[in-house]
Amino acid sequence: MKFTAIATTLLVGSASAFVANKSPSAMSSTALNANIAVFGASGLTAQECIYQALKDGDTVVGLTRNPANVLVPKGSGGSDADKPLIDDNLTVIGGDVTNAADVAKVFENDIDGVIVALGGKTSDVGDTMLTDGTNNIISAMKSKGIKRMAVVTSIGAGDSKDQAPFAFKILMMTVMKKIFNDKNNQEKAVEESGLEYCIVRPGGLTVDKPTGVINVIDGEAGSIPRADVAQFCLEAVKDAEFPYIGKAPCISSVGGTSWVKDRSAAARGQA
Repeated sequence: MKFTAIATTLLVGSASAFVANKSPSAMSSTALNANIAVFGASGLTAQECIYQALKDGDTVVGLTRNPANVLVPKGSGGSDADKPLIDDNLTVIGGDVTNAADVAKVFENDIDGVIVALGGKTSDVGDTMLTDGTNNIISAMKSKGIKRMAVVTSIGAGDSKDQAPFAFKILMMTVMKKIFNDKNNQEKAVEESGLEYCIVRPGGLTVDKPTGVINVIDGEAGSIPRADVAQFCLEAVKDAEFPYIGKAPCISSVGGTSWVKDRSAAARGQA
């Protein structure tokens, strides 16, 4: 895989601001024609990953149970938002990440880096989908000698429990207990994989336009557009010198600001 260093970090108080170089010359140098696999391709964050990768000149192979739901994202898509996401450099495979055979279909293509952006209610996808699916992906990556992956989980997962606001902690221990058990086991599988991973723990997710501001937070995280999360994930799999490999950063576009999980239709792009 061809890599390039495309990001810098700046210290801002107790947070590290991850700032991508968006100058025209830098943008042309990032069109690497990388081959990227995106799992959970119909999810809102995954759609941002796919759309931005295609705009950068990459080739994308996505896996989802619902190929018809792979749409142009609201955040980055502008007037094309919610239209079917179709591109000559995009292959979408219908399948279940918990089925190793379906996962293997993705890796029949040349893949350089992997983004795992799985989601869904446990009542719909089961109590262990994140862990089982991620283990299938890890096994397939190892069989093909693929090293680099970014895995989107959540603030509050793993050792970031104290970075979630109190109200969200209550949800984590009650109605979201099953999903966080799965997220924690998913993170453990990634950490023990031996791969070049970055576990990405975003704060409160929105479908706003990208801000280009991505703060790596030590304390409570604020909100962040899915578009910015996608940028961080793409650079995690494309940048040879990405500073958070082997780490699990919590990220937000608002440093040190408390937030409450927004469960509204608007936050999910349905309003």
